Amino acid sequence: MNKLNFKKGVKDWVLSIQHLLACFGATVLVPLLVGLNPSTAIFTAGLGTLIFHLSTKGKVPAFLGSSFAFISPIIAVASTHGFQHVQGAVIVVGLIYVLMAWLIYKVGSDKIAKWLPPHVVGAMIIIIGLTLIPSAITNIQTHISVACITLLISIAITFLGKGFVKQLGILMGVVGGYLLALWLGLVDTSVIANASLFSNPIVFTMPKFSFEAIMVIAPLAICTILEHIGDITTNGTVVGKNFVKDPGLHRTLIGDGIATSVAGLLGSVPNTTYGENTSLLAITKNYDPKLLRRTAIIAIVLSFIGIFGATLQSVPACVIGGISLQLYCMIAWIGVKNIKDNESYRSIKNVIVIIVMLIIGLGNLIGLNVALPLGVVTLSGLSLAGVVGILLNAILMKLDKKAE
Repeated sequence: MNKLNFKKGVKDWVLSIQHLLACFGATVLVPLLVGLNPSTAIFTAGLGTLIFHLSTKGKVPAFLGSSFAFISPIIAVASTHGFQHVQGAVIVVGLIYVLMAWLIYKVGSDKIAKWLPPHVVGAMIIIIGLTLIPSAITNIQTHISVACITLLISIAITFLGKGFVKQLGILMGVVGGYLLALWLGLVDTSVIANASLFSNPIVFTMPKFSFEAIMVIAPLAICTILEHIGDITTNGTVVGKNFVKDPGLHRTLIGDGIATSVAGLLGSVPNTTYGENTSLLAITKNYDPKLLRRTAIIAIVLSFIGIFGATLQSVPACVIGGISLQLYCMIAWIGVKNIKDNESYRSIKNVIVIIVMLIIGLGNLIGLNVALPLGVVTLSGLSLAGVVGILLNAILMKLDKKAE
């Protein structure tokens, strides 16, 4: 019995490491783009994930990492006001999440769920997956051969592997791709050689609050809240549970919001739920939330190890691209499956809503940029598609009832 428990424990920790590898590219890339220490983002991602799980009663198997949505405004505010003003604005973003959570709690999750039928949710999931693919393609183009071999290793193990090995496709793909890139001289080993064994990921500075900085960054919370809803519904679709009802959308938003405010306080970027981890859940079929909490603990511990952070930074873009392509395609497929399983395509009204949402959400991929300026913030892509889809579906349902 002890041997069985030991083997299970080892397997669980390996799966948790794989979850960290699935999202490390995005988590590390965001701080690098805005000029922060990646170890800080890894630390706040782990801490934020634990906060999220505490808020959601440990029911939602999600991992929180760095949000891409705020890159441009953070760079703008940091260059004009300094990063302490960015911290203040990020804290406000988290508080907006908490305020929205309170409003949803007062309205009720059941009423919110009525506005999010399977075809609207499915279309949002498809948009999430397909809009991420261009970033994977960009990384793949840095070395197509290595990216393709990385992808093939992962797919082969996922579909041909037996037992526990079958769940390690992503991990094996990253390791195999990294070793191949190392052999080809594509890995910058100097980053690892110059890294210290231990490092302090947190250098605390007091946040500053200014109206100008807040108005540049905070309005984007409207967009990321809609993305949050899409991610949580996607996660629930994969697991086979309705997380909008239990533990409730208000709890997931509170967890995300507090995690983001804490990240701002500690000098990091806003957090967000990661679709990469959701797609990994779909691949491994292991939905235990404890895996993600272990992932969070690993992230926190490793953020203090300088060599680890340097090793992550040394992973070539082509390896990240190969793995990301599989994950992002899986997200899109989850959306298609959600529509198919609920037979949403049988209603012409639903099909109209899906088509309109896909045109708005994916228009930028074909040069059709649809946007709605709302003062200091502009809705576009997934955010606008979500709003239009929800409203259009409600209108068509009302017209249908009147016709009856």
